[in-house]
Amino acid sequence: MSFDTVAHNRSRQQFDGVSSVWLFGYGSLIYKVDFPFLEQRPATIEGWARRFWQGSHDHRGTPDAPGRVVTLISQPGAQCKGMAYRVSPEVFEHLDVREKNGYLRFTTAMTFDDGGRAEGLVYIATEDNAAFLGPASSFDIASQIARSSGPSGPNREYLLKLAEALRTLGDDDPHVFELESHLL
Repeated sequence: MSFDTVAHNRSRQQFDGVSSVWLFGYGSLIYKVDFPFLEQRPATIEGWARRFWQGSHDHRGTPDAPGRVVTLISQPGAQCKGMAYRVSPEVFEHLDVREKNGYLRFTTAMTFDDGGRAEGLVYIATEDNAAFLGPASSFDIASQIARSSGPSGPNREYLLKLAEALRTLGDDDPHVFELESHLL
């Protein structure tokens, strides 16, 4: 079973002649910024809901005991708040490896908190990727997060840091906060 999407992502967009690209982060990219950026701005994307439906075999779990991390699920009328970063195209050399466990880069329209708009890229783990775990009850998801750990640390840390970052952004994400309440 292969989860590695690095080569596929590197063929998805061409950056020739481009000096910067907007990147939308909605999970660990909000609070774990381990890449250089030129600018960062809170932003929202339309039609997507954040869900802990993606397995993490390489960061917050192991191949035998995957953790759960967020991906985006298409949902008409939904809004997903996150952080947008203007980055140089070279940053994707690092991010494609970081997000290799089933995530593909897609283009998305973003609205900044000041009302401005831009097009950017977002990593989404779609339902057809090998690491996709899909829906489960909030109790079952929280239980899996509570017992999972991987090279990047305990899965619970991912959930708690994301919840804290979303509060800082002023976002009310019922899915994330319900999982947090089960975990605590």
